[in-house]
Amino acid sequence: MHLKKLALRDYRNYESVELATEGAVNIIIGPNAQGKTNLLEAIFVLALTKSHRTHQDKELIRFGAERTMLRGEIEKKYGPCTLDLTFTNQGKKAKINGLDQKRLSDFIGALNVVMFAPEDLNIVKGSPSIRRQFLNMEIGQVQPSYLYDLSQYQKVLAQRNNMLKTSFRESKVNETLLEVWNEQLVTLSIKIMKKRQNFIHKLQKWAESIHMGITNGTETLEIGYVPSFAYDGSVEESVLFEQFMIKLSQAKDQEMRRGTTLYGPHKDDLAFSINKKDVQTFGSQGQQRTTALSLKLAEIEFIQEEVGEYPILLLDDVLSELDTYRQTQLLETFQTKVQTFITTTGTESLQMNRLKNASIFHVRNGQLV
Repeated sequence: MHLKKLALRDYRNYESVELATEGAVNIIIGPNAQGKTNLLEAIFVLALTKSHRTHQDKELIRFGAERTMLRGEIEKKYGPCTLDLTFTNQGKKAKINGLDQKRLSDFIGALNVVMFAPEDLNIVKGSPSIRRQFLNMEIGQVQPSYLYDLSQYQKVLAQRNNMLKTSFRESKVNETLLEVWNEQLVTLSIKIMKKRQNFIHKLQKWAESIHMGITNGTETLEIGYVPSFAYDGSVEESVLFEQFMIKLSQAKDQEMRRGTTLYGPHKDDLAFSINKKDVQTFGSQGQQRTTALSLKLAEIEFIQEEVGEYPILLLDDVLSELDTYRQTQLLETFQTKVQTFITTTGTESLQMNRLKNASIFHVRNGQLV
């Protein structure tokens, strides 16, 4: 998978820009707040129709403009592909090879990316919400149906929470309606949980091997799925459904007092251990960074295994956050496999002697110079 050209109009601080990328490694250099990250974000948005930096699509539209337009010309194993995304205050429209896509889930997956930014180091040591976002973005790229299930779940969750708050305020509950919301919540929860569990199982295979290589065989990394509702992953879905329904019934009074749903995928988490010790609690900073690096490298292999070709790798000012050894591991991994985009304020933080046939672009004040 290769991005041949990226064209933006009225995107963030870019009025109009075209980035033609012939090389496998593309280095984007410039001072802070000039637009380097905006270029990488645009590639990410073309893949997932949303930003990793904001939940407000309107923030992607250049100040004073009515819309923003993104176009990517992609070369895939089965031929060329043109992706178009348009954002307005009324919503977004997507096209593949000039054809309108009725659902965004039909568009997602045409381009696959792996983003590695300094904040991704918090996947290990940060809050559970960061790890859930990691799960959602990575699974959604290769299984668009997952994003549909997640969207439906969030709608049901909001309705159920609203009912819980109303019931507590009025000191009465409509048991029949609550049962309906419970059934819908549990049905969608099981779909999401199963897909998350399957993803983690596959990611574990790659991450364990990669981590073992980085640490010269001294550390074994394990990734654990920690659902809010504990269950045996091998149980039949019908059994899991009944167990989950019982759990919600038992938690009803507590949920009504708090006005929120206490169990479900919105409360899930991941756990990481090295040599059977919890990395979040007992791991050194170096171990936490190596775990995050192993996860990102594993994502690359996971996507290749799922879709049959390697994704595009986006490194947003992250190399300066890694020591020489970890930077070397990352550089050697992507050199011959994936097209890579790297942002940096200067080449002094990069091992330029290890980058082969790299193209260099300079950005200043929303322009390529």
